[in-house]
Amino acid sequence: MTPDLLEHYLAAWRLTDPQPLAQTPTSHVYTVTYQGETAVLKLLTPVGIHDEQCGAAALRHYDGRGAVRLLRGDDRAHLLEYAGGDDLVPLVARGDDEQATHIIADVLRQLHAEPGSGEGLIPLRRRFRSLFRQAERDQSQGNASLFLQGARIAEALLADPREVRVLHGDLHHANIRHSARRGWLAFDPKGVYGERTYDLANVLCNPANLPALVADETRLLRHAGILADQLQIERGRILAYVFAYACLSAYWSAEDGHNPALDLRVAALAEPHVTGC
Repeated sequence: MTPDLLEHYLAAWRLTDPQPLAQTPTSHVYTVTYQGETAVLKLLTPVGIHDEQCGAAALRHYDGRGAVRLLRGDDRAHLLEYAGGDDLVPLVARGDDEQATHIIADVLRQLHAEPGSGEGLIPLRRRFRSLFRQAERDQSQGNASLFLQGARIAEALLADPREVRVLHGDLHHANIRHSARRGWLAFDPKGVYGERTYDLANVLCNPANLPALVADETRLLRHAGILADQLQIERGRILAYVFAYACLSAYWSAEDGHNPALDLRVAALAEPHVTGC
């Protein structure tokens, strides 16, 4: 990212006071002042130019319902509403785990309120491609792996989609932040299109920085029940998505050189409770 790119958007969008906030593989992130308010400017890297567009499409669809607003955007930069409060991880860490799940349910209710279209979004089946490829390899080698079972459940779920919506695609406790003016808001969506139950799966695999909490069957079932009651989705179907997603996440973790132990543990806890697919 060149200084010229920052200067271009400061001038083009009438932004002032840029302060570095974060740097990721997809973007260089700044707080800026826009129309007298703090906002977030994301200058996209070459990777981000490809990866961030689906998320921008999701934010346009949400239009502020349960999510930060996309204030301005083009192929190289996004200007976003700023939510300056804590995320939900501290709430869980101080013992308010169930309250955090109720908040997430309320955010999800808003995100999924309008059906929308799949234009500019990632089809949910595409998210599972790497799991399906690994399952094919295991099957050809005669391995009765967890990935093979996860792919079987994922295929059954995808073949019978229910309540298709514009999905966040990566919702968890650290991707929901408090705004003093508008309450709890999701940010950094991946922009996926498919059954709304998918957005619940990663919630129940988190917060990942509290593994002893997450890898607890009683907690998993209780919080799946909270989400089921609040969002009117069968608990067994939620747990089926948790199982399939945890298998996928374990594969992603291993592929990236990270320890997949927590994902594998969650998959093992969810598997006996899989119904509704």
